[in-house]
Amino acid sequence: MDHEQVPVLDALAAYHAERQLPFAPPGHKQGRGADPRVRAVLGEAVFRGDLLAMNGLDDRTSSRQVLQRAQELMADAVGAEHTFFSTCGSSLSVKAAMLSVAGPHEELLIGRDAHKSVVSGLVLAGIRPVWVDPQWDPDLHLAHPPSAETYAEAFARHPDARGALVTTPTPYGTCSDLAAIAEVCHRHGVPLVVDEAWGAHLPFHPDLPAWAMHAGADVCVTSVHKMGSGLEQGSVFHLQGDLVDPAALRSREDLLGTTSSSVLIYAALDGWRRQMVQHGRALYDDALALATSVRARAEEVDGLHVHGREDFCGPGRAVDLDPLQLIIDVSGLGVSGYRAVDALRT
Repeated sequence: MDHEQVPVLDALAAYHAERQLPFAPPGHKQGRGADPRVRAVLGEAVFRGDLLAMNGLDDRTSSRQVLQRAQELMADAVGAEHTFFSTCGSSLSVKAAMLSVAGPHEELLIGRDAHKSVVSGLVLAGIRPVWVDPQWDPDLHLAHPPSAETYAEAFARHPDARGALVTTPTPYGTCSDLAAIAEVCHRHGVPLVVDEAWGAHLPFHPDLPAWAMHAGADVCVTSVHKMGSGLEQGSVFHLQGDLVDPAALRSREDLLGTTSSSVLIYAALDGWRRQMVQHGRALYDDALALATSVRARAEEVDGLHVHGREDFCGPGRAVDLDPLQLIIDVSGLGVSGYRAVDALRT
């Protein structure tokens, strides 16, 4: 596919070039009705980019397929079969994935280190969780993702579970053995959902940990606003294989999502995909080199230790580590991480 194309950004530029007038929300009318004091802080471009996707960016029937083409380009960029955009963050995306896999009173295997949004999904759907314990590091007081063996043991106890959900990478950058967990799930004929909110960048450089689709996961949820350059709430979720119906996944997203999706968020997702395809390798070459440099320099400071693979990876721990997450231990300074953050902000 031609990744020079950016359907959302191009449609937004065409909207302004045609000098269209909005006769529908948003009520600020491209900033004309906004308080000048607000425009002075947010900027004129925010209001100019804030319009409806339907009867704005596209027509009433979405005949130009602006969003559909943008999603197809994203899927092609990362090697997924289907891709969906969310303007409600990965909190919505993971709920949509859960509701596509299990229903009321059905069981779903879930790593106990799951995000709040997963618990919300359980409440909304009436799904019965089968909690899978993460791997605990008693020295660092740190939880790493559950192992494949732990998921296998959970399936042995709950053979009717409809699938499994794992969170990887963690906010500390530690990663599970996704290929092994996917193999366990597929052996039971059920899908693996990966909350990969901290891994949107993983498909775009070979020196980063394997990402969910390459490891055989069925559904993968990513937060482009975390490790990419998307706007806050910009999320993408991907699908491959035949264990989850793409129509069902789309309908669950439609059920939970807003009918007033932010074109600003769509446009940032669209532009980020083009940037990654065209320049991602070089950008992450630079980022990885910088991370290596900062890691070495911080390690030379008395009282600081930058955790690496030797601290986080190995038997009973994680299988890989995202090198772009720099976790600095300040216990040698006699302070907590919270106090160190407060001091840095001050």
